[in-house]
Amino acid sequence: MNRARTLLLSTLLLALPAAQAAGVTFLSVQNQDQGYTKIISELGADYQKTKPSVPYQYQNVPQTQLAQKLQLLSAGGSLPTLYNIDQPTLLQQLYKNGQAADLEATFKRLGLTNTLNPAAVALIKRQNGGKLLALPLELNIEGFWFNKKIFADNGLKVPTTWAQLLADADALNKKGIQPFAASGDQKWPLTRLIGGYVARKYGPDAMDRVAAGTLKVTDPGFVEAVTAVQALGTKGYFGKGVTTLDYDGAVNQFLQGKAAMFYMGSWELRDFNDPAKNKIGAQNIGLFNFPTVAGGKGTLNDWSINAGLVTAINPKDADAGLDGWMKYVFARYGTRALSELGMITGFKVTGTPKNVPALTTLTQQRLSGVKNGYLWFEGQFSPKATAVAGDNVQPLITGDMTPQVYLSQLQDALK
Repeated sequence: MNRARTLLLSTLLLALPAAQAAGVTFLSVQNQDQGYTKIISELGADYQKTKPSVPYQYQNVPQTQLAQKLQLLSAGGSLPTLYNIDQPTLLQQLYKNGQAADLEATFKRLGLTNTLNPAAVALIKRQNGGKLLALPLELNIEGFWFNKKIFADNGLKVPTTWAQLLADADALNKKGIQPFAASGDQKWPLTRLIGGYVARKYGPDAMDRVAAGTLKVTDPGFVEAVTAVQALGTKGYFGKGVTTLDYDGAVNQFLQGKAAMFYMGSWELRDFNDPAKNKIGAQNIGLFNFPTVAGGKGTLNDWSINAGLVTAINPKDADAGLDGWMKYVFARYGTRALSELGMITGFKVTGTPKNVPALTTLTQQRLSGVKNGYLWFEGQFSPKATAVAGDNVQPLITGDMTPQVYLSQLQDALK
């Protein structure tokens, strides 16, 4: 084990709680004042006022360390009440170990089944062997968000093909305008682009076929996809230092008008709808789908959709006198998230909140028009394959690793 990994493990071990305090603890990659974590924290605090015996606690972990920390907590029997989880195969493993609840049964027992959006439930079940093992705190659609003013000022139209997207990026780059914002530090925003290209090349079922073993990631269409995404980096379209740019830095590049386009999920409505963070104005943000590619089977009716970075519940806590907490929080969650943050979630909304932001309405319209949905690139990968895909995308995007080596190592990890 190398020194860096040893130090990381030591740090995480020191952070492990000796024992979970009574009440509810939420381990999240988000800051406590962001997105679904903000709403859960507020509702948890509200409930605590009426039930002091059920205190609410928040814990944070960087997403780059999430899977490793969950594995350590699991081994020590110290998983919190609620926890973010970004790898379906790890979630299924925790369920088999009795450390993730079957939420369909839990919600049915609590009379909360009708609070869930059936489409969001179907998404999570699809990833988890037909079981609802996580909460759909978000319901997202992914695509390219773009700065309308930059496009208009430079005479650009919304691209519908990859060739048009490249032409737009080249035109902007020549004028000193950074075409794309992306966090290479987080890695997955770059692999998302590979997944999008692959879905356009092979169709929306591409990664299902990889999971079934009928398609290999070393096949020609994958080489084409990885080569195309690599070119965005080597041509400088992500700007300088993309591999070390963190997530918030990429968001800020776009919302401060320093980049024309930003491929991301609609969970970013939380920042797009926040005037304190959005310096270009919500009215200047548009959304277009991943462009089609020459000779590809995918269409503009196919969208990448997901329930976001999902949240599981530890069954030992789910059945430990916390029924009242869950009833209170999850009966209110969907309406609170939409009315306060303009978030679209996998929970139904009670009534019609006033002043729903225009970008939220636009996103709801896009979601309602989805003909074929597909998961992100690593949506069905093992933890090992997910790590290889992410770790290697950094040298790939800088041109220090060839597409063939990238895909060969990924195929080996998938075995």
